[in-house]
Formats: sequence, structure tokens, C-alpha cells
Amino acid sequence: MLEQVLADLDSESAVLRGRVAGLDAASWASPTPARGWTVAHQIAHLTWTDETAALAASAAAGDPDAARRWDSTLADALQEGSIDARAGELATLPPADLLARWDGSRAAVAGALRRVGSAKIPWLGPPMKATSMATARFMETWAHGLDVAAARHQEPEPTDRIRHVCHLGVVTRRFAYGVRGRPAPTADVLVDLVAPSGVHWTWGDPSAGQRISGSAWDFARVAVRRMHPADSDLVAVGADAREWLGLMQAFAGPPGDEPPRLRPAQP
Repeated sequence: MLEQVLADLDSESAVLRGRVAGLDAASWASPTPARGWTVAHQIAHLTWTDETAALAASAAAGDPDAARRWDSTLADALQEGSIDARAGELATLPPADLLARWDGSRAAVAGALRRVGSAKIPWLGPPMKATSMATARFMETWAHGLDVAAARHQEPEPTDRIRHVCHLGVVTRRFAYGVRGRPAPTADVLVDLVAPSGVHWTWGDPSAGQRISGSAWDFARVAVRRMHPADSDLVAVGADAREWLGLMQAFAGPPGDEPPRLRPAQP
């Protein structure tokens, strides 16, 4: 399972790298949908989080130097604004240097995850196993790739690799409530999605009275808060399902910003 996720991560990273390789300085400075972030900030953030994930995995694998450095990195990362500041620092690198550093960080995190075995990896949120960390790295790479594609006025090609993002969107239901200081409902919600290839993916009890259905592509974008649910093709049946769709958040950290509406609200 880990190798499959890492292979998909490598493929998704190659797509994003292809979008930015060869851009001139002005294009690297283009604004993206993330407020205050340029294309360079997006790649810089991925570089920092990949380096940090590699460090955390090395610490979990028993490297004492990595463990000491992880403690320091975690203390810094938990300071308000620190993660954005690290991205801002790396974004000042010349584009070729930033790309080379991102390449190195991706190789480092893949190698560290292969070495960690069954140990749980410390993180900015709950500790996780290697496959879960690889899935999280995929999700973040894909999400920031959406931002870069938007800045380049390009339309990403949907692939079935987004199943990793959809899975995170489902399994983080309790987290999405908890990060907002709210208890998660206990009623099961069936998630029934159509993949880009046309196959169906489902999570939850098929007999559940509440459900979310629609395209996996829109579900994934809602899960990373790049699309407002009302602009998606998703259909939520039941009060809990509708509420969850509005709170959904596949990434760690504080509640994400409300995605802007692209279509006028219906009266």
C-alpha cells in the first residue's frame, strides 16, 4: 500500500513540477488563490512540509539527531504564523534553487517513509503511520497543485489518484468538527462517488439514511476547501450530511477559510 501511494505521489508531483519548470521570474511571482501566496510560495510550502515530514519520519525510525531536530522544528511550527513564514523565506530562493530543493525534499520523505516501518510518525496533528503520511503528502501536493494551476489559468486533468484525497476527506470527519470545537454526529453517512474513470467509490454503511453523492473530483476539491459545496455537483441527503459537507477539511491545522462562491446563491 505504501509503495502505491508513493508512486501516485511521485506522479502527482511530476504534474505540478511540469507546470512550474521553465517559468520566468514574473510567473513565479504570480498570485494564486491562496491569499498572499505566489506560485513560489506554493512550491516553497511543499518543500518545507516535505522536509519536515522527512525529519519526523527519520525521528520515528530511531535517528537520535532527527529526534532532537524534530522537537525544535515542532516547537517552531506551533508558533502562530511560523509555517507561512517558512514558506515566505524559501520563496525568496532563485526558482532553479527552489525546484532543486523541492526535488531533494520529495526524495527524502519517500526514503524516510520506507525506513520507518510500523512506527508512528509524530506530526503537527495526531501521529500517523507511514502510509497515512504518504497519503497526506499526496493530498497537500494535489491541493497546492490546484492553486498553481489556477494561477497559470490551466485546468488540471482529473485522475483516479484523487481517491487518496477523497479517503482523507471521509476519515477526517471527526477532526473537521473537533478543530471547530464541536462534537461530531454519530449517525453514519454513506459517501458514494463517481471517479474520473467512471468507477464508483463508496465509504460507509450502504443502508445509512444519510448520504453524500456526486463526482469524486468535486468531493476532493471540497475536502481541501478549494471549492464551495454549493458550487459542486455533490448532493447531500440529511442534516448531518449537509453540515459535514460544509465543514469538511482533509488537512491538519486550524479551520480552513470558507471557499468563495463562484455561482450566485439561489434565493
